[in-house]
Amino acid sequence: MNIRNVLARFGEIGLTVGTAAVLATGLAASAQAATGTIQYFDVHQNEFRITDPPDNVCLALQARAEEIENKTNKRMTIYLGTTCATRVTTIGPGEGRSHIGGPQSVRIIG
Repeated sequence: MNIRNVLARFGEIGLTVGTAAVLATGLAASAQAATGTIQYFDVHQNEFRITDPPDNVCLALQARAEEIENKTNKRMTIYLGTTCATRVTTIGPGEGRSHIGGPQSVRIIG
């Protein structure tokens, strides 16, 4: 095997390893999510849940929340409106709020 073939082979191996590293890093970054559930109730006490919500994504609620509880392992910001534009408050894991103006969206802080 001549030196040119050896160098070409090392280049192929390096490219393969580099591509695998980029894919693994990219997939890990995009797959981040809180573990647990956001549980909320509307004014009629209908229950809604969001399980394992993704980090840093605005999540519109199915109904205005009269009561909301963060049963995930990360902090959560609560907003009025469906686009996470008007912040109401931020709560930690295991915390909840009620009667705060009927928020319509949340975001897990990752």
